[in-house]
Amino acid sequence: MRSLKIAVAGLVGLAGLAAVPALTQQPAVKPAVIAAPAAPAPAAAGGQQLTRADVDAWLDGYMPYALKRGDVAGAVVVVVKDGQVLTQRGYGYSDVAKGTPVDPESTLFRPGSVSKLVTWTAVMQLVEQGKLDLDKDVNAYLDFQIPAREGKPITLRNIMTHTAGFEESIRGLITSDPKAAVALDVQMKTWTPERIFAPGTTPAYSNYATSLAGYIVQRVSGMSFDDYVDRNIFAPIGMTKSSFRQPLPARLQPLMSKGYALASGDPKPYEFVNQAPAGSLAATGVDMAKFMIAHLSNGGALLRPETAKMMHTTTLDMVPPLNRMALGFYEQQINGQTAIGHGGDTQWFHSYLWLFPAHNTGVFISMNSAGAQGASGGIRSALFEQFADRYFPAKIAEGRVDAKTSAEHAQMLVGNYINTRRADSSFLRALGLAGQVNIGFDPQKGLLIGFNPGLGGAPAKWVETDPFVWREVGGHGRMAAKVVDGKVMRLSFDDISPFMMFEPTPWYLSTAWITPALLLSLGALAITALSWPIAAIARRRFGAKLAFTGNDLKAYRLVRGFALLVVALFAGWAATIVTMMSDFDLLSGAMDWAVYSLQILSVIGFFGLLGVALWNALLAWKGKRGWFSRLWSVVIVLAAFFALWVALGFKLIGFGVSY
Repeated sequence: MRSLKIAVAGLVGLAGLAAVPALTQQPAVKPAVIAAPAAPAPAAAGGQQLTRADVDAWLDGYMPYALKRGDVAGAVVVVVKDGQVLTQRGYGYSDVAKGTPVDPESTLFRPGSVSKLVTWTAVMQLVEQGKLDLDKDVNAYLDFQIPAREGKPITLRNIMTHTAGFEESIRGLITSDPKAAVALDVQMKTWTPERIFAPGTTPAYSNYATSLAGYIVQRVSGMSFDDYVDRNIFAPIGMTKSSFRQPLPARLQPLMSKGYALASGDPKPYEFVNQAPAGSLAATGVDMAKFMIAHLSNGGALLRPETAKMMHTTTLDMVPPLNRMALGFYEQQINGQTAIGHGGDTQWFHSYLWLFPAHNTGVFISMNSAGAQGASGGIRSALFEQFADRYFPAKIAEGRVDAKTSAEHAQMLVGNYINTRRADSSFLRALGLAGQVNIGFDPQKGLLIGFNPGLGGAPAKWVETDPFVWREVGGHGRMAAKVVDGKVMRLSFDDISPFMMFEPTPWYLSTAWITPALLLSLGALAITALSWPIAAIARRRFGAKLAFTGNDLKAYRLVRGFALLVVALFAGWAATIVTMMSDFDLLSGAMDWAVYSLQILSVIGFFGLLGVALWNALLAWKGKRGWFSRLWSVVIVLAAFFALWVALGFKLIGFGVSY
């Protein structure tokens, strides 16, 4: 599945990797029996000839060092060309403790969201049979209802282009507990995520929507999704060591690679993906080669040529000229040509599949570890770019927007942006407190973007090549914005533009002002809460008496008690959400008690604080308190107001554990 945190930044240095393969304890690569093309493929202008010998030498120079430097246990890389496997390579270990090397023919990896391509292929098979219509209301195929939004139902075309409009759904998405795994129909019907965009308008990546398509395949075909894929996808092209089934069939379990956070750490339990059609596939590198060859061969034994062409080339423009979403595949433009593919991430496995239709070439990589600081993301991104630069290079003639206009355009982008792929109706909306992207502008440094898309670790630099289109200096990345009447409506980057956008954050949720206001508020509330015991100790030490009596005394105590509660609530919410996001098993209900407790206390704490703060301020200004006490009563009211604002805006006040 695509990672919940988009790893745009690469974290592995790439220069000179070919010179230092000896730095890894990589076992020898097992020779593979591969049919060779009748003649070497001609080299692209200025590029290397795409031959097995050259690809092997290049991969063997890059992969071992990259894995070792990134603390990744093992990987498989397969390259296909002209209907045959050009090379298949295993690197590192499938079981570090046992020293079991990765074998591309027999070691199973979890391709994550690359699984979606299998699901989309199944959908297109039923489309060409006339059993499914891409533009029909999906409710016609379901035994429960997906509500319309703005009077419009969703269609399979919306689902396949990630424009169904669903918010993020992650409860129970991945678990290591077989008892927490549920059947596909149960998963689909338990909760329908809120629709936060009208269908067809906004790319917002959705695992739920993909699983909904898999459930439709199950219902329309009259067989389980697993059975359908086994019979109609795997069997026709000989994918004998692949399965969506969870747990894996007994014959495949000994072949499954271990998964790791770090190669230097302990192996992790097998992951159960409850939204199975979106990411539960396990497959060998060789089987993924067969899948690539089928799609590169005009559908092969899976689809009719016209269906495969429609699937590969029907694209949705959102922010031209960035990469577009096709029917399940998404574009990856590079060096003036178009690849189509899909990435995938579980917690431990990280993969990508690319097809270069014009060159009848495909590349698949899967790694069994996240790696140090998410190194696997940088490794696969660099693999794609270096492969294209080596074998399909091209110099792209680009324009240049004049400096004055470019500065004006850059200044228009300044502000905070929120991802279209997000949770909106639950407490996980609070992730937006840390997840907004800030774009600034410095006349000397240019655009300053709140995350780093560069591979080398240094902030990327951007140059505007066309109006509102920027190219990464020294790289392949592009950024573009859609501007209407002088206002930025949305922007995105090539890596994510097919399925995610950034839109300006509404002013009332912008962390540009909320973050400093909240920090000041929490500081004031913490001081208020701490003043209670500190003042009590001081009075006891010096024999002084508290000056308040009656209602003033009650307000004094209540304000400090509620201030402490609200500070504790923010700490509790932060700890709970961080803990849940760091361990997907906790998203299967193990933290429900904490969420319910926080939700109940939040109603009491946030509203209660504002109420007693107003009462306290009224008493302070009507009574005979000193100027500091009066001033501080106003500070507490403002702090209580901002705390409540954040709690309401980011859904910390609410009930339920559907997310």
